[in-house]
Amino acid sequence: MKTLLLISAAVVPALPLFAGVLQGGTAAHSYIEDVDPMIGTGLKGHGHTYPGAVFPFGFVQLSPDTGTHGWDHCSGYLGSDKTIIGFTHDHLSGTGCADLGDILLQPATGAILLDPGDENKPRSGYRSAFSHADEKAVPGYYSVLLKDYGIKVELTATAHAGLHRYTFPEGTPGHVVIDLVHGVNSEPLDAQLRVVDSTTLSGYRRSHGWAKDKTLYFVAKFSMPFESYGLQSDGQIVSGTSQIRNQNVRGYVSFSAARTPLLVRIGLSPTSVEEAGKNLAAEIPDFDFNKTRAIAQQAWQRELSKISIDSTDPAARRTFYTALYHTMLAPNFYNNADRSYRGPDGKVHSADFNYYSTFSIWDQFRAWFPLTTLTEPGAVNPLIRTMLADYQQLNQHALPVWPLCGNETWCMIGYHSVSMIATAYRSGFRGFDLEKTYAAMRDTALNDRNGQAQFRTLGWLPSDKIRASVSRTLEYAYDDWCIAQIAKALGKKDDYLQFSKYAANYRNVFDPATKFMRGRNEDGTWRTPFAPNVFYRSDYTEADAWQYAWFVPQDMDGLISLMGGNEEFADKLDSLFDQDSTVVDTVPDISGMVGQYAQGDEPVHNFAYLFNYAGQPYRTQKRIRQVMAALYNSTPDGIPGNDDCGQMSAWYVLSAMGLYPANPADGNYMIGSPLFHKTTIHLDPEYYHGGAFTVLADNNSDKNIYIQSAKLNGKPLTRSWLRHEEIAAGGTLELAMGPQPNKVWGSATKDLPSSSLADALAEKK
Repeated sequence: MKTLLLISAAVVPALPLFAGVLQGGTAAHSYIEDVDPMIGTGLKGHGHTYPGAVFPFGFVQLSPDTGTHGWDHCSGYLGSDKTIIGFTHDHLSGTGCADLGDILLQPATGAILLDPGDENKPRSGYRSAFSHADEKAVPGYYSVLLKDYGIKVELTATAHAGLHRYTFPEGTPGHVVIDLVHGVNSEPLDAQLRVVDSTTLSGYRRSHGWAKDKTLYFVAKFSMPFESYGLQSDGQIVSGTSQIRNQNVRGYVSFSAARTPLLVRIGLSPTSVEEAGKNLAAEIPDFDFNKTRAIAQQAWQRELSKISIDSTDPAARRTFYTALYHTMLAPNFYNNADRSYRGPDGKVHSADFNYYSTFSIWDQFRAWFPLTTLTEPGAVNPLIRTMLADYQQLNQHALPVWPLCGNETWCMIGYHSVSMIATAYRSGFRGFDLEKTYAAMRDTALNDRNGQAQFRTLGWLPSDKIRASVSRTLEYAYDDWCIAQIAKALGKKDDYLQFSKYAANYRNVFDPATKFMRGRNEDGTWRTPFAPNVFYRSDYTEADAWQYAWFVPQDMDGLISLMGGNEEFADKLDSLFDQDSTVVDTVPDISGMVGQYAQGDEPVHNFAYLFNYAGQPYRTQKRIRQVMAALYNSTPDGIPGNDDCGQMSAWYVLSAMGLYPANPADGNYMIGSPLFHKTTIHLDPEYYHGGAFTVLADNNSDKNIYIQSAKLNGKPLTRSWLRHEEIAAGGTLELAMGPQPNKVWGSATKDLPSSSLADALAEKK
């Protein structure tokens, strides 16, 4: 498989990142300039993103930390903060839990202080005040002025390494603090700091946080010899040694004012100091900051050019391309340049594929992964093989749920790895052992963790016994449908029928009186009291009853029937957007409210597209435009909730293109209402042979949001959906747009997307 990024092997050795040769984009246009990494860093929007320097999907995320505790510091950075603690080398993008922020460096002048100090007491520690006016953030580069010291900090990164450049005030001596105690919501378990020679430090930080046991190794090389150093253990300077190991380790190196700037290149590894050094030597062999920055930005230019849009509105371009940028930050490959990695069993393994971690599966299976099959097809097989490796190494009879830095966190509900596997297979990917993978899928579903035994025997999870009972019932039902599709492909008829039966268990939590998915006790009675806008922890995950009422992607026909038919279904769905937005006993994840539609969390993400199933796509067009206009923009608060490793952004990218996979694993993309006159996906020719797929929206505007008619490759199209293979084959979808709904287009029974369990349930073994 050829290497994606056409970069010298001396910089990034034989490790293909997300493989494939990129098409499209013109040399004259810089997509880098269309991205603002500050989008999502605001306090109000709770995007939980970071602004620092990172390589596409890179192991290293080199960014400033402004805080370490609390929900809004999940990425380590919050735009409303006034001080920077220091610069660390790994960060989470848009998550709702906090961790990482390892291996902190902070340049300083004056008295040597090895504690970060109080943000409200200047010079009480090594942290420094800063101003957004002195920040610059673009893909692959970040800079800021530390106001307390007058030091300009610049950062760039490659796949496994980071490069710092510090410009000190002329004639002023300085020093660099190395803090291995610091972490974002994680506690150090063990750390080592070693002075190798007068220009080199090495060590590691082992920590406990969301990732229960994580170790990050490093080698740091300075561009000039330091004149002195100090090592601190448990708050006390230790003299007469060049190496310390303890739970709480910090240190510093000091420099004269003879030369500036000072550069620090640092290699990282999940397995050893030796591998960190190898990664550094391979990717940043010298102190040429501008060359390293150019390499990172070349990589980003090529990634961002995979989708081109026809828009001259700078704000619209920033919103779109920043969203696309955010989809390319996670998961991160978690191996060394030679593909060795530390697995969830704590052992070092070798592989012939890229091993990934920081994988927000509960979020990313919905839109991020289908988008990946189109824009990053070279990642798909390795991601599935990573899941199978985790299954084997975990030895827990379960595919991964939320892997983080080689740890399994078991965070969130369902077992949506199976959706990604089914999506990959349905999209034509065959680079994994399907029999072994299916065995892992089946084993995952048939174990008895988290109420899965009751799901199979009772038919639902009892509200009086198991937390998030309704959400789990619905998500297990969808996941089992995904398993049924692979069983069918393998000719395993009994399994196909059995898992299809489990997929129908959603009906057991549908209350025909209220027409909501409702908590049900073990004895079959409905939980009381009940109000659809109350967050009942025993019933729902990060949602209320409104926000799970339509989560049945595997059987929309069945759900429509339960709700009384197309009109009743569509009217109730439409009313979702017009309800009072109050959620009682809420959690912060329920955000980005349009009525009771909560775009800021994932359960609703396909809801606005479900009108297509009821033959009323004009309502989809209205609501999609409403959500995009109300909740996404080019400001720091321009993401309506946790970006969740790019899922929130992937929703926007696909929706702005006018396409969305309402059921990720069935290969259908609903047609919505594209934002731009022209959008083109430049397909990777190694995987797809169509060249490009273009969506043209003639007469498109903020008012002309409704589709009047459609053509696919010049032929009339009366259905409101496309198949994956139609997109993958390349071509043009042409939409005529207007200001009034066309209630006929996409309404004929023969043109409705199919989503039904009826045939499988009627079939006998």
